[in-house]
Amino acid sequence: MIIDTHVHYYDPTREGGTPWPDPDDEVLFQPTYPERCYALAKPCGVSGTIMVECSEWVEDNQWVLDVAKKETFVWGMVGNLDPHEDRFEEHLDRFSRDPIFRGIRARGWEPDDIDALRLLADRDLSLDLGLSERVPRIAEAIPELRIIINHSASLPMDGGEPPADLVNLMREAAAYPNVWCKLSGMMDLRCKIRPAPTEVAHYAPVLDLLWDAFGEDRMVFGSDWPVSDHSERSYAEVFKLAEDYVRSKGEAAMAKVFCDNSREAYKWVPRS
Repeated sequence: MIIDTHVHYYDPTREGGTPWPDPDDEVLFQPTYPERCYALAKPCGVSGTIMVECSEWVEDNQWVLDVAKKETFVWGMVGNLDPHEDRFEEHLDRFSRDPIFRGIRARGWEPDDIDALRLLADRDLSLDLGLSERVPRIAEAIPELRIIINHSASLPMDGGEPPADLVNLMREAAAYPNVWCKLSGMMDLRCKIRPAPTEVAHYAPVLDLLWDAFGEDRMVFGSDWPVSDHSERSYAEVFKLAEDYVRSKGEAAMAKVFCDNSREAYKWVPRS
């Protein structure tokens, strides 16, 4: 079983539009429903997806949950709620009643409100965010909160050495057992070469740093589709890069990174 933990579903053509993506983005600005992803991901063996919400509009969380009711390819959703808003707890309680809602992502706000973030742990939800000095601080303050660092911990993969301070911060975050890292964004966000290289050797020096820090038990696969299309590579090529790298670590690692670890991080329930 394979789970893709980082995809985006949205429809900028629906009534009222959406705040993301930008209308000038010719790659992303089009209706993007689970069936589009299914057609690309199913041939790679993907059984389900975790949708990550980019819209800061509260009701767009409900839009995704409504889509998921009819689309069993959606196994989980990482919502977009701001803990600094007065109605945060109310919104969290409302959406988390749906078992598809698995947590929130820090996007457009600073994740520094420990009391508010503790509400996630109290409800057995997770927190997605980018690598920053806040990750180890939150991980230490709320050890029961499952934290997932997005997009290969922001380590650049353009062929050079990643900045030492960023590598050290990544290792500091990885020292906490409640922190996972997504093997995602390698071609589209971490690499600026276009078309992105497809050879594992190009990415391996940086991926090795992540693997040494998080190991096979705390890495999870995510395609970052359709943002990954900006790499000028197909879903299959994005998937193959991750697959080739992880398979070199053994079949047990494959099962963990592409399924088991995400089940532990997000506590998704299989759908059929």
